[in-house]
Amino acid sequence: MAKKLPIHPDAELFRQALEGVVPLALSNRISPAPQPRRARVNNPGLPPVADTLSDHGAGDEPLTEFLRPGISRMVLRKLRRGQFPIQDSLDLHSLNSNEARKLLLEFLRNATQHDLRHVCVIHGKGWHTEGGEGILKIRTRHWLTQCAEVLAFCEAPPNAGGGGAVLVLLKSGK
Repeated sequence: MAKKLPIHPDAELFRQALEGVVPLALSNRISPAPQPRRARVNNPGLPPVADTLSDHGAGDEPLTEFLRPGISRMVLRKLRRGQFPIQDSLDLHSLNSNEARKLLLEFLRNATQHDLRHVCVIHGKGWHTEGGEGILKIRTRHWLTQCAEVLAFCEAPPNAGGGGAVLVLLKSGK
């Protein structure tokens, strides 16, 4: 037999306070943003992407931000503040450098073909390596500077991956 809960003394007062309240109409509600679609890479209908990225000159420290010449710093500020919704994401965890480079190139080509402008690339922090910084973190950010379709990138905020991810602004595919 179910146990009846005691009625709180303020319950009736609460019901009286809500008397006459009308719920919002569905048209006045904001629908939640759709989850970013996952990257569809290795599309069999497309030819493979030419691997034109170099590891040379990556250095020992990862870039925290990048801005192409001619792009306003305000764009980078908006990207850093999360004012652009993430339209797609790519996770490079557990990949070696060669696999990650090829997957990144395919992902960027696919994103520009679908006219996506704001993506997130998750590379991990790499704290388990000697020296503290991950090689994939350094190289991924270096590769992004070499891609013509990348206009800007910045380190993701803590709630989106922090130092283990970058938010990327891409050129329009049109």
